[in-house]
Amino acid sequence: MINVVLYEPEIPGNTGNIMRTCVATNVRLHLIEPLGFKLDEKSIKRSGVNYINNCDYTVYKNWDDFISKNKGQFYFLTRYGRKPHTSFDYSDKNENIYLIFGKESTGIPKEILKNDLEHCMRIPMTDNVRALNLSNSVAIMVYEVLRQQDFNDLLKEEPFKGKDWLEK
Repeated sequence: MINVVLYEPEIPGNTGNIMRTCVATNVRLHLIEPLGFKLDEKSIKRSGVNYINNCDYTVYKNWDDFISKNKGQFYFLTRYGRKPHTSFDYSDKNENIYLIFGKESTGIPKEILKNDLEHCMRIPMTDNVRALNLSNSVAIMVYEVLRQQDFNDLLKEEPFKGKDWLEK
């Protein structure tokens, strides 16, 4: 099972986009409080469209609450990571994989990261920016895991207009 974990997310638009990505990819979402917004805000619904009603998500009081209820392999996305995100093997479909992302302003606290430096990673980029947008980073990571798992049971053809639509 693939899981996305947002540690204290602050921007409702990012979380709405991430919820939509989770619905599109059958990924479970975990939200660790405090959140910088209310989940019923109009801005969440605007970025997540009406797909968020189909999002499988859980809200936790804090980090300790989250780790007490979830077991598996944790991977931490941080600009301080020394390994590229592609250097890990995510191919075991039976493993619970948790992709953990920090809040937009400060990331994941050092106190959490230093307990598992082996699984801290970075999406490679230039020195012209500190980090990519949170929802973009989540999409990159989810699709890397899915690529290594041959996209599981996701549709590889457009389901509404049909696979021959471009040729017609």
